[in-house]
Amino acid sequence: MKRPVILILLSLCCHSLIAQNDQPAATPLRDQENSFVRDSIDQYVTQGLKDWALPGLAVVIVKDGKVILMKGYGVRDVVTKARVDSNTLFMIASNTKLFTASSLALLETREKLSLDDPITKYFPDYRLYDSVSTTLVTIRDLLSHRIGTKTFEGDFTFWNTSLSREEIMKRMRLLKPVQHFRQDFGYCNSCFLTAGQVIQVVTGKPWENFVQTNILDPLDMHRTRVLSTAIDLQTDVATPYTTSYSDTLTQVPYDNWNNLAPAASIVSNVNDLSHWLLMQLDSGKYNGIQVLPWKAVQKTRDVNIMISSRKSNYLPTHFTGYGLGLFVGDYQGRQIYWHTGGAGGMVSNVCFVPEEKLGIAILTNNDNQDFFESLRYQILDSYLDVPYVNRSLHDLAGFEHKRKAQADQIHKWKTNVKRNKPQLPLSSYTGLYSNPLYGPIQIVQQENQLIIHFGTKPELSATLDYLDNGYWLLSYNNIEYGIFKVKFRIQDGKVKSITTKQNPFVEYDPYLFTKD
Repeated sequence: MKRPVILILLSLCCHSLIAQNDQPAATPLRDQENSFVRDSIDQYVTQGLKDWALPGLAVVIVKDGKVILMKGYGVRDVVTKARVDSNTLFMIASNTKLFTASSLALLETREKLSLDDPITKYFPDYRLYDSVSTTLVTIRDLLSHRIGTKTFEGDFTFWNTSLSREEIMKRMRLLKPVQHFRQDFGYCNSCFLTAGQVIQVVTGKPWENFVQTNILDPLDMHRTRVLSTAIDLQTDVATPYTTSYSDTLTQVPYDNWNNLAPAASIVSNVNDLSHWLLMQLDSGKYNGIQVLPWKAVQKTRDVNIMISSRKSNYLPTHFTGYGLGLFVGDYQGRQIYWHTGGAGGMVSNVCFVPEEKLGIAILTNNDNQDFFESLRYQILDSYLDVPYVNRSLHDLAGFEHKRKAQADQIHKWKTNVKRNKPQLPLSSYTGLYSNPLYGPIQIVQQENQLIIHFGTKPELSATLDYLDNGYWLLSYNNIEYGIFKVKFRIQDGKVKSITTKQNPFVEYDPYLFTKD
């Protein structure tokens, strides 16, 4: 879902111009295809894993109805050294969204629903923040991220929590839009959950059962799991890692996306995803059988909202839009469709270019790297006659600069921990706090430290260590959520509230918790 997902997607339109390096000029299309994909990709990936501190990666390329490359690189676990192969499972996170959108488009072709049906037709009590949007919002709006909320808004509340799907839908009425309904793009995971819930209303089958029966089974995606339950117990599964907020590669817990399943819960491998790509590139057919009607496939690809129409100086692209569970753009004069996915410790992308009968899927197990996207563009370049630029080396320079700045800042904070005393005794900061969207949290004292417990996130806690000038160092027990400088608001000698932050991978905006 997450940190690299939207940032990298939007980078299609905002990278600055770079100079060509001293690599040879592009050879003719078919020769270049052979020279990179056939002869150079192993070396390129091997070096990329080293440069980006990436344990493992799996990639598949399909072209002209055939699998050209399907291979694993590196390890799925740094302790056991078990190798990644084409059957290694990864969380594909937001690449789940196209499965959800395809299911709803399929149901429209069966006349079970209309994508332009208002959501209140299926959930009469459903509400958005304002009454006008509540009346107007349709299945299509939810699948297009165009309800006016910010990107990732509410995700800290919804992601990896004990909240039910129904409770998440209920709390969406508290998401205050800061953009315009149907005019501005704001990536919304709870929107996809809500759209996916319509499937059960019209078919009597939960989202996961419908996707399994109507898509995964016909595509022979036998290793793919529609829910993230017990992923850690599977054989040949990648272990999640990050280098976020840390100088070293750190293992992180597997996410549980089941309560947001239609947005992000599928677990798959490149072998199975090759079937998905072949179907996308054959007008909905797989092995000669029509799995999805062509009309349903087309509906997912129609642009419903524009994101940018400005030419990129870095990539050969001019516009980016969003269909239904799918980003749409141009690349070197061809129409291209793609999505990325970000779960804790894993990021992925799936991409296809129908005009070239070309499809790519890349799965990785370190979420704090851009190599999974650099490799995708490098493969596209090799097939689409783009002059050679080593995209990994270019992207690495900026990434390392940002990572070093973050590490230096955290080190500086940690050297100041507990050098000073807070304004009030520690006991004054303890107690129950609440946020209208999130609900309650509790702050307790443990010896000379404050601990936050996050209620609906039973596995999550954070320590608060005093710095100076009223600031505290907030460190989550799951490094994936980050390390930040935060502050309590004190008035008339009493603690009134605390504003917390979290990794933008989870949600961009801070949360204000008021003391009860």
